[in-house]
Amino acid sequence: MKYLEVRKARIEIIPMIDIMFFLLVFFIMITLHMIPNAGLRTQLPSSSSAQSLVPPNVTVSIADDGGVSVDGKSMTPEALTAMLAARPDPGHTVVTVAGAAQAHIQRLVAVMDACRTAGVSQVALAAQPTATPVAQPGAQPAPQSGTQAAAPQ
Repeated sequence: MKYLEVRKARIEIIPMIDIMFFLLVFFIMITLHMIPNAGLRTQLPSSSSAQSLVPPNVTVSIADDGGVSVDGKSMTPEALTAMLAARPDPGHTVVTVAGAAQAHIQRLVAVMDACRTAGVSQVALAAQPTATPVAQPGAQPAPQSGTQAAAPQ
């Protein structure tokens, strides 16, 4: 009587191993920063006293024309204040402002005021470290790929 025979449950392990390898590769790629972040490409100002900081929670980009964006989304300083205030703990949120070298200082101050109004106390300015102490007149320092340094505010 085959109808009363109890079949043992089988766990298919081969698909589970495939999924585990896929997750392993994905996490390795994220750890090694092989997946690029979204953002605007800007020429950062250079600084001889730049220090490396911990990765920020929020990166605000200021373009040459004064446009402010977070994660590729354009926003006003008021919208930035609302977004930062809506975060769970704005007092411990680290914000890095990456402004273009030709960005107006007034727009930078407006972004910093928006961060302070939201309760953010850790605001840093992104800067590119100078390559050599002796620079030729009129020459731009070569950008260092993969390293972003910031001078704490």
